[in-house]
Amino acid sequence: MKISSILIIKPSSLGDIVHTLPAAALIRDAHPRATITWVINPEWAPLLRGNKSVDHVQIFPRDALGGFGMSRHLLPWLRETSRLRPDVALDFQGLLRSALIGRISHPRAFYGMSDAREGAHLFYQHTAPVDRIAHAVERYLQLVESVGVPVTRPLRFPLPTGDPIPRFDDEEPFVLLHPFARGRGKSLSDLAIEEFCHALAPHRVVLVGRTKRALPLPDNCINVINHTSILQLIWLIRRARFTISVDSGPMHIAAALSDRLISIHTWSDPRKVGPYNQAAWIWKNGELCRLRDLPAAAKRPPGRPFRPNDVPQLLGLVRQHL
Repeated sequence: MKISSILIIKPSSLGDIVHTLPAAALIRDAHPRATITWVINPEWAPLLRGNKSVDHVQIFPRDALGGFGMSRHLLPWLRETSRLRPDVALDFQGLLRSALIGRISHPRAFYGMSDAREGAHLFYQHTAPVDRIAHAVERYLQLVESVGVPVTRPLRFPLPTGDPIPRFDDEEPFVLLHPFARGRGKSLSDLAIEEFCHALAPHRVVLVGRTKRALPLPDNCINVINHTSILQLIWLIRRARFTISVDSGPMHIAAALSDRLISIHTWSDPRKVGPYNQAAWIWKNGELCRLRDLPAAAKRPPGRPFRPNDVPQLLGLVRQHL
């Protein structure tokens, strides 16, 4: 089958979209003249700015399709999506709504993964066998391989350059600290955040993320919590001498851009959901090591919280870059 149009379905979330970027780049390499459209939530669309792997961005207005405004937005969106008619649609999300998006687009061939949930596999014409405990990047590569796309390495994570923060001096060295995550028990405590700032003084610590917590912070801490766009966050990560982050979307951006990263894991498995960058650093269960040196899963205890007295263990590595 000649492939002239391809639909990538990956509406969310931040980390998962970052993980899909190498697959999209490989699709472009294999089909340089094809028209590639990516279905994405509006808040994550800036991640595709300037991406040469994507010709069109199809916004999935998830928030607008709920509540009283559903009828006003749903029909126009359905009409627009039904006109896509790609030769191939690839569901990287693996959920019922993403499978429905694919079906509504009327593809000639619809591919999904064997670990799809919520009955999504019932909508696929072709199902790629994937290892459900493998890292998301590897599972997505298995999906594109099932369409005949060769996987060549090293992989590419084409992210935008980002947007500068007004009046921010990026010449002076700083450490980026992202201590918040949605998962229960993943975020750092207030005391651990404060300890990081004090321990790295007089160097600047730029605090980023989203939270409703009010934090007392020392003078060397620059607090831009709740005040950065996704493109400004990328700009900061690119300029930070080092990034310290819990298991979260910004951590995956940092891992795609650099190995100057410590990813803090409490209960989550860094082999499956941690940084894809094997040279990145991992903290888990009081141990600090590069991801490539992490013990096998069967040899690791389930995990424990990150405590303020764990901060000194990380300082020697971070200070080497300041």
